[in-house]
Amino acid sequence: MKETLNIGILGYGGRGRGVTRGDWLQMDDINVTAVCDLYPDRVQQAIDDTKELKGNTPFGTTNYKEILTRDDVDCVVIYAAWEPHVEMAVAAMEAGKMCAIEVGGAYSVEDCWKLVDTWERTRVPFMFLENCCYDENELIVLNMVHAGVFGEIVHCRGAYKHDLRWEISHGDRHTYKENVEGILSQDDNRHYRLRNYIAHNWDNYPTHGLGPVSKVLDINNGNRMKSICSFASKSAGLHDYVLRNFPDDEKLCNQVFNQGDVVTSVVTCENGQTIVLTLDTSLPHSYSRDFTVQGTRASFSNGGVYLDNYTEQGEHSSIGVKEFRKDYGSVLWSDPEKLAQFGHGGMDRITLRAMVESFKNGTPAPIDVYDAVAWMSITCLSGESIRRGSKNIEIPDFTRGQWKKRLEKAEGIYSLDR
Repeated sequence: MKETLNIGILGYGGRGRGVTRGDWLQMDDINVTAVCDLYPDRVQQAIDDTKELKGNTPFGTTNYKEILTRDDVDCVVIYAAWEPHVEMAVAAMEAGKMCAIEVGGAYSVEDCWKLVDTWERTRVPFMFLENCCYDENELIVLNMVHAGVFGEIVHCRGAYKHDLRWEISHGDRHTYKENVEGILSQDDNRHYRLRNYIAHNWDNYPTHGLGPVSKVLDINNGNRMKSICSFASKSAGLHDYVLRNFPDDEKLCNQVFNQGDVVTSVVTCENGQTIVLTLDTSLPHSYSRDFTVQGTRASFSNGGVYLDNYTEQGEHSSIGVKEFRKDYGSVLWSDPEKLAQFGHGGMDRITLRAMVESFKNGTPAPIDVYDAVAWMSITCLSGESIRRGSKNIEIPDFTRGQWKKRLEKAEGIYSLDR
């Protein structure tokens, strides 16, 4: 068992910096010993943040491969843009570095297989950091499902409904006079979402909605997803938003966005259940992950549990899910007020601690490589379905049959499986 982990941070944009300052640099058993980003000013920011909050000066570079050769790095955590996630994770495992990757979709099925094949050959610890699996509501519902309260699960929904128009179009527009390499003033959007919304039309962010329902449905643990059929609306929201808010940006106003405003996918499972996934990030609306679970004896949606035959004042009614904390709450949420100070209301911290405990103790990760590729593959497979006129597409069995009876899975308080 390792007492401490020396970690390298790959990617120091908004997410990388937020988690590093808010979580990694606050943990007593974590040392940030190396940092990397394509932009030198971000590398310097990471060095400055680490010196401020931890007292040490980490190695900094714009080439992540330099970090993989260092003896003072036990593992790397990947917060880079979506595109290089698989490349970086594969390189890390090849170098013998434990690794975890932030959420995002896969650009090809071949990349998914590459990730699985590398892990199976090297057996280097790996975890996928899907934080929504550890939100309090999701864990209460999961425990109720495992206890049989919902009966047999028939249908689930999940979504990423988040108005990201500002972030996509101008959210990381960066103006600076001079960075550490002496580059002169420039004004550019360095956020990877923009180029993806120009180039692709698919569910680019499926795992927030899919991760929690996959655990409810025992995906890769007695069940699997076997097919997907996806539909995309027209693309209009971003163009309209840009014209109204940035009329002087001629290049952006004339840009054609390929990404449909709303992508809807229907997934079928081996055991007969269905899943509806929605991506909705370029139209005005409130935030929602639409976490919905329907069973033969109960259902959950909109924060409430509807129990069969439950009546109140003569009418069927749902019960707020927090009312079930006492019987089905997770020990991980025993101090919600303390957790509230951390990212995304606490689920970030729980997810990272799940990774740390797995890596330090050499135990199976609660969200492993098979979970990662099953969920990530939805991006490229939804794109294929849309390109082929919403044709039904087979989802590969990345476990090669192991889903029928998983012999190796996480145990203990961070486990998400039966």
